[in-house]
Amino acid sequence: MRVEIWSDIACPWCYVGKARFEKALAAFPHRDGVEVVHRSFELDPGRAKDDIQSVVSMLTRKYGMSEAQAEAGEDNLGAQAAAEGLPYRTRGRDHGSTFDMHRLLHFAREQGRQVELLDLLYRANFAEERSVYNDDERLVELAGAAGLDEDAARRVLADPEAYAAEVRADEREAAQLGATGVPFFVLDRTYGVSGAQPAEVFARALSQAWGERAPLRLIDGGSAATDGQDGAEACGPDGCAVPQH
Repeated sequence: MRVEIWSDIACPWCYVGKARFEKALAAFPHRDGVEVVHRSFELDPGRAKDDIQSVVSMLTRKYGMSEAQAEAGEDNLGAQAAAEGLPYRTRGRDHGSTFDMHRLLHFAREQGRQVELLDLLYRANFAEERSVYNDDERLVELAGAAGLDEDAARRVLADPEAYAAEVRADEREAAQLGATGVPFFVLDRTYGVSGAQPAEVFARALSQAWGERAPLRLIDGGSAATDGQDGAEACGPDGCAVPQH
């Protein structure tokens, strides 16, 4: 079974939701049969790379909150993160474009290091003092810590077209699936779970999706095919069927 997760590094609920999903997955009896794929979704697509502002300032401008409301929201998110064992700086964080991070995550996926890099990006954004925005060398350092070649990561970041199409394809697919926000979890392209749900909700979704997987139905060509005729030959562990004609 495949679980696809659309998320953004700038999204605090994605950070929390990933931890809750992983808690459910760890307790799932068939967890070794579940493939998890992380997909790109930008909360602020088209934002200029050098357009950086504080999180509190972004919240007050984008959502019309007062500064006190924005800070209270950050305090609540900090408590939610702490409940999942996640570090979270409630003050002093900034916000900017995540497009380059998503491009780098697609590169990391090719190298089998996507989850490692995603975890480091989340932690850097939500828990560490140094910004991840408009700082290519910071992203290169994180790529190296995730086990990626730093020079290769630097080349990806230097080429604005590298993996850009992959990011946009993920975002188009999210729209086609009806995702208007993140995190958004899709189980076997059959069930969707929106938001940072409790681990119990993810556990039920995994069980339901696993239990309702349709068994493979084989189509053959009738008796002639099953008798090894009419192109029904095949190869298996014991070798290949050889037509006796």
